[in-house]
Amino acid sequence: MGRRPSARSHPVLFHVSFRVEHTRLGRDEFWEDWEKETEAALAAIDAGVIKSLYKVSGQRRVIGIVDVESHDQLDRIVMGDLPMSHHLTLEEVLPVREYSEFAADVRKRWQS
Repeated sequence: MGRRPSARSHPVLFHVSFRVEHTRLGRDEFWEDWEKETEAALAAIDAGVIKSLYKVSGQRRVIGIVDVESHDQLDRIVMGDLPMSHHLTLEEVLPVREYSEFAADVRKRWQS
């Protein structure tokens, strides 16, 4: 899933939700492609690009939190780096932040 983000004071985290389409593929070819995707995803988890990733039970959907440098990097990953990029529909992308950072802002009442 691409390169590990460079060192920054605050990561740019996104919640992503993908729907996996397979209408053009036979069953075996579909699962072979998904196996390649699982290998890439596990490598991205090890590299720290994917913070968490979940397969939705009973659906061809995957949701997760990714740590990228920018929305541009996210677009490059989704559109070209993923083995199944041509089978994925990106349903939702939401910028998110660590809850501990939010809690710190609340304690400070949003003062710098």
